[in-house]
Amino acid sequence: MSANEKNTQKEQKEHLHKQSIFINRELSWLKFNERVLEEAQNPNVPLCERLTFLSIFQSNLDEFFMVRVGSLEDQKLLSNPPRDNKTNMTPEEQIKAVLKEVTNLTRAKDTAYTSAMNQARENGVRLVSFKELNKKQCDYFEKYFLKETVPLLSVMIVGRKQPFPFLKGLEIYALAILSSKGKKEKIGIIPCFSDIMPRLIQLPDEDGAYILSEELILHFMHKVFKGYKIKEKSVLRITRNADIDVSKVYDEDLNYRDQMEQVVKLRKKLAPVRMELTRDISPDMIYKLCKYCSLEKEHVFHSDAPLDLSFLFELEDILRKDTRLVFSKRIPQQSPQLNRNEAVIPQILDHDVLLSYPYESINPFLNMLSEAARDPKVISIRMTLYRLAKNSKVVEALAEASENGKQVDVLVELKARFDEANNIRWSRRLEDAGCHVVYGIDGLKVHSKLCLITRKTDDEIQYITQVGTGNYNEKTARLYTDLSLITSNPRIGRDALEVFQAILLGNTVDKSESLLVAPKCLQKPILDMIDDEIRYAREGKNAYIGVKINSLTDRKIITKLAEASEAGVKIDMIVRGISCLQSGLSGKTDNIRIISIVGRYLEHSRIYIFGTPDRDRIYISSADFMTRNTLRRVEVAAPIYDDALKARIRYMFDTMLSDNVKARVQQPDGTYVIPHSDAPYLNSQEKFFDDAYAANK
Repeated sequence: MSANEKNTQKEQKEHLHKQSIFINRELSWLKFNERVLEEAQNPNVPLCERLTFLSIFQSNLDEFFMVRVGSLEDQKLLSNPPRDNKTNMTPEEQIKAVLKEVTNLTRAKDTAYTSAMNQARENGVRLVSFKELNKKQCDYFEKYFLKETVPLLSVMIVGRKQPFPFLKGLEIYALAILSSKGKKEKIGIIPCFSDIMPRLIQLPDEDGAYILSEELILHFMHKVFKGYKIKEKSVLRITRNADIDVSKVYDEDLNYRDQMEQVVKLRKKLAPVRMELTRDISPDMIYKLCKYCSLEKEHVFHSDAPLDLSFLFELEDILRKDTRLVFSKRIPQQSPQLNRNEAVIPQILDHDVLLSYPYESINPFLNMLSEAARDPKVISIRMTLYRLAKNSKVVEALAEASENGKQVDVLVELKARFDEANNIRWSRRLEDAGCHVVYGIDGLKVHSKLCLITRKTDDEIQYITQVGTGNYNEKTARLYTDLSLITSNPRIGRDALEVFQAILLGNTVDKSESLLVAPKCLQKPILDMIDDEIRYAREGKNAYIGVKINSLTDRKIITKLAEASEAGVKIDMIVRGISCLQSGLSGKTDNIRIISIVGRYLEHSRIYIFGTPDRDRIYISSADFMTRNTLRRVEVAAPIYDDALKARIRYMFDTMLSDNVKARVQQPDGTYVIPHSDAPYLNSQEKFFDDAYAANK
């Protein structure tokens, strides 16, 4: 190695050492959504699934603007705006950095969309523009527009006596700049959404060819704005802030459920945070639109792709007839830990069970609930419910239990963002069945996935406790990777009882024997267990920490992990989304490896491993390492005591670490790259499904 090369390496190491170990939360999240977009661009992913990833990317970004950018905009208005506690950035600086990155992501999304739609065209499904239509087809659509579409339209003009209308968040509008002889320019707006107006309109006598309704309206809008010349036109979409402080809409005359219904309604009316356009329009008109919407021009984005990609699911339904264009079918399998021909409860009383979704079916848990509803020895069922399926078998089992005379206590979290309306509906169903329903704790969300069944036999009180990483949702159990522990361990059962008794009193537990329970008994035990590994490392012994979570933002935990790395603790982290910890920095975090897995199924399970296999402590949890989870929510982490289950979790964790297909490794500069490996290709999600199928042969 030359002297120059040595000097370069030295300079690089010094640069890395000077770097902060912290990454801005918002920018890290955008990196995650970029990894989602990469799946939409990946030629090895079947076409229909690429279209799904495109839709996910867009809905992710929509929610990001509604919640995160909305929150930053609110912070910006404060007299003393708070700075990010990791990077010291002001809200304004964060917004500026975010908007710059979103501009780049929008261009990449447009490229991915064009590529996917070109492939769809090759497979017999296409969206057409009016430039591609012949006269006969144009005449057909003109007649269609006048007969089928115009009667459904509500036309608005902005003028001296016509104020700028309220534009609903995430809805599509056709926008026109109108001129007439001797008069000032006006703005014409037509809503392009209606429950009875199809989004995709098929070309006559041509299977697989469609035009979007907003493009139809945009093309023929001169038929509506009679007497005006259309100078410019575009499709428009507004994104509104959805980050609502519930306390600000408190009304002592409303019960809590009615209050949350008001929150759902209010969300549709909050301030705009983004404007999207599909055509280039003049700077003067953008200025006017921004003024009307109280937006800065930096919040305006141009997209070549349609602004609402939900129609892609309709195209997928057509394309899915070709099995080459979809993932191979995978069906959740029966757990080998349970005999499907026997009742579940006696088996749980005999041994602990760990279910792994979507590789294994949620049915054993649902069957257990149904058994409990009918079991004369069951005296009570208690559950925390955060997100439920539209047609929830869980709710039906709880209702049946109550109707059979069991005491059923249910915490329904009405502040589950964007699921409030669904949870309100289910809370009424539970109450109608006689269940005791509570709605949370003041100032705290209840995010735990906890179920406790209490049985009374002649000899004893028995507890069957289920602790999970995912929601009691039959649909997402087929789409998200989650773990579910079901145990009759009395220590865990007694802890679970304490948690529920506290919740029913509007409190939280101050201590627990086995479970880790936020907000008071989770962060500190985690820090203590990291300290234990630091001590082992400093004594010259092998020390290890393994963590799988969705997000990492808790500054105390991040700082402690960096301290552990400096002490020589080997740390492996699988962080799907946000990571505010920068790994690989020389002398700081170079013993930390962070990977992210974005694949067919949404990685959602949380695993904590402290110690080497001969002395490890392993937990599954509902809590990410985010301050909101560790200190501002009710979360539960359950210890794994069974040696066989511990070995299984270790195997799963190590398999994910070895993934060289869907994993991306965080680099010292904050980027994520495909791991370099000479080993055979390993897609961990496909491997786990293969394992589940093999166990059922």
